[in-house]
Amino acid sequence: MNVKEVLEFAKKNKCVMFDLKFTDWPGVWQHISHPIWMLDEAAFEDGFGFDGSSIRGWQAIHDSDMLMLPDPATAMIDPFMQHPTLSLVCDVVDPITREHYSRDPRWIAKKAVNYLQSSGIGDTIYFGPEAEFFVFDTARFETAENRGFYYLDSSEGRWNIGREFDGAAPNSGYKPRYKEGYFPVAPMDTLQDIRTEMCLEMEKAGIKVETQHHEVATGGQCEIDMLFSPLVEMGDKLMLYKYIVKNVARRYGKTATFMPKPLFKDNGSGMHSHQSIWKGGKPLFAGSGYAGMSDLALYYIGGILKHAKALAALTNPTVNSYKRLVPGYEAPVNLAYSSRNRSAAIRIPMYSMSPKAKRIEVRFPDPACNPYLAFAAMAMAGIDGIENKIHPGEPLDKNIYALSAEERVGVPSMPGSLEDALSHLEADKDFLLKGDVFTEDAIESWIAYKREAEVDAVRLRPHPHEFELYFDC
Repeated sequence: MNVKEVLEFAKKNKCVMFDLKFTDWPGVWQHISHPIWMLDEAAFEDGFGFDGSSIRGWQAIHDSDMLMLPDPATAMIDPFMQHPTLSLVCDVVDPITREHYSRDPRWIAKKAVNYLQSSGIGDTIYFGPEAEFFVFDTARFETAENRGFYYLDSSEGRWNIGREFDGAAPNSGYKPRYKEGYFPVAPMDTLQDIRTEMCLEMEKAGIKVETQHHEVATGGQCEIDMLFSPLVEMGDKLMLYKYIVKNVARRYGKTATFMPKPLFKDNGSGMHSHQSIWKGGKPLFAGSGYAGMSDLALYYIGGILKHAKALAALTNPTVNSYKRLVPGYEAPVNLAYSSRNRSAAIRIPMYSMSPKAKRIEVRFPDPACNPYLAFAAMAMAGIDGIENKIHPGEPLDKNIYALSAEERVGVPSMPGSLEDALSHLEADKDFLLKGDVFTEDAIESWIAYKREAEVDAVRLRPHPHEFELYFDC
């Protein structure tokens, strides 16, 4: 929609408010609402002011005035507000210079697309993320000076197999076994209707859904897959996807989380990300090489593998991310590529031989990431691989998890912690700085924020399990 169409759309739907949304630095939607009479054609140019110093990782308080500019192409009716409300995603600019803010994640994603186009390699890069999540019945947690705990529960949780009642009802005994939650039918899968409602809300909001199903872990792990879209558009859609998942769960009296590893001893939630480059309406990843791929596609893979440890700081950006990235839980910790092989960090899907279906699947990202930053960073790594003809080496067409330690020599691994990933980003950031896509300020502020707000915050606090280990020392 253009501006005039948006205003007509709001009038047709009898909107009484409009809601402006933007993505903060870590990757969570923020919003503010105004009465509908304040929205006119000029508002899309003039913008709406807010305090940038109150947003995590953004402006200092002495320089905090910022503007939100609504993007008319993102207009929709918010499905979770009682009164008709127009929703608009915004870009963030400086109110004086009118320049885009260097830490606006959506602007960084746009610059990555601009760089691809200016390189002449292609004009469109598609992303298709498979974001996994958990739906729990309850979630409680607290940390303080003298205590710290978390408590999660789900009527599906295998840990509840012996209890007498599921709420008011007798225990049915149908609980997915640990690591056996993939594809069971009802009554084992209790979340079908919730996922269907999530899908229906997504479709109404303009997101094309390909599939939905229960995932591997017990305790309510789910996946809903969207049809691929161009990079920036998919960033918008993934933010909306998470918003819909969380709020539909709330309708049912449950809670949803995209935290990568909420449960001990079962699979975590990943976000396998399918990617391909097109030019002039033609796919560029199809060819006559390994697994039907082009040299360009292999170079793209080479770039991802070369920069994977630095990418981790953006694609797996939480302390909790590295509770998932460990061997034994289908986590793609091995930096290799293969066709069909899900133990490698990069898989080449072989479901279809159509050139349009040729893509790569980067398996290490998780859904806690800021999608604009993660997609932009992966795109820049792949483009760097193409520009420098970085060949990924020979594929590894075997179960890497089953290899002996001696056989795994020479197969690099993902970082083991967020601090490790941040150090790799410090040492390997030049590929992100090309075309001013990521600025020095953006990268430095990201590293500083993550170290202070997350790495140090966890490092300095006693962990509950430490009391199990050490209280009687």
